[in-house]
Amino acid sequence: MEIQNITLAVPKSLLRRIKILAVQRNSSVSALLTGMLEELVSTEDAYARARRRHLASLQRRSNLGTGGRRAWSRDELHER
Repeated sequence: MEIQNITLAVPKSLLRRIKILAVQRNSSVSALLTGMLEELVSTEDAYARARRRHLASLQRRSNLGTGGRRAWSRDELHER
C-alpha cells in the first residue's frame, strides 16, 4: 500500500487531547487517525452497499400469495 502524507490543521487543544489518546492506546497520532478514518470509510461503504441492496429489493416484486392479481377493490377494503 502506498502511503501519502497530508497536512491537517486542528485546534491546539484538540491536538493535545489526540496525542494523549494516542499514548493511552500505545499508538501514534498518525496510526490513531488512520484507523479512525479507515473505520469511517468502511462504515460508509457498508451503508452504501446496504442501500443498493435495499433499493434493488424494492425493484423486485415479491410474491405475496396473490399470484400478481388482486381480488378486491379499494372500495371493498374500505367499506364501513
